[in-house]
Amino acid sequence: MSNSISLETNRLTIRTLLPADSEALFRYRAMPEVYQFQSWHPKTIDEVKAFLLENERVVPHTPDTWLQLAICLKNGMLIGDIGVHFIDADQIEIGYTLSPDQQGNGYATEAVKEFIRFAFSDWNKHRITASVDPKNWKSIRLLERLGFRKEAHFLLSIRINDNWVDDCVYALLKEEWLRV
Repeated sequence: MSNSISLETNRLTIRTLLPADSEALFRYRAMPEVYQFQSWHPKTIDEVKAFLLENERVVPHTPDTWLQLAICLKNGMLIGDIGVHFIDADQIEIGYTLSPDQQGNGYATEAVKEFIRFAFSDWNKHRITASVDPKNWKSIRLLERLGFRKEAHFLLSIRINDNWVDDCVYALLKEEWLRV
């Protein structure tokens, strides 16, 4: 089974991240303002290249695997990514990152909204969750805008950048999405 995904919105293309994306991915993922809320902080371009080679081998819907997707402008410029964690046959977890110089234009909302539509309609998923640091208010606002609701707040439960941080879990059921 191929992991090739290609989705289109008015302004964006969402597709599987490829090894050719390593330079652009490293550029924004290595920024402190980006990795402050991320569990993955690439320190070298070679680390990114290895990560993207592994990404090519992911078979969608395989439990406990992650697939990373590119968020690109229509001209092909990589501006962010969406991570998809296949929990089981019916549930996925998502995460998303947008380059700081592209924030504030609605790109993250547009990309995540299109991916959610795809996951519920094409993949027939039942539930989508997202794990977010409660200090990451931009991400929380995005989730709430898209209809996610807060299900849990775990105190000092995840270690990010050598610090224990709180973790909030937001979720959206297919039936809730269809009502929006």
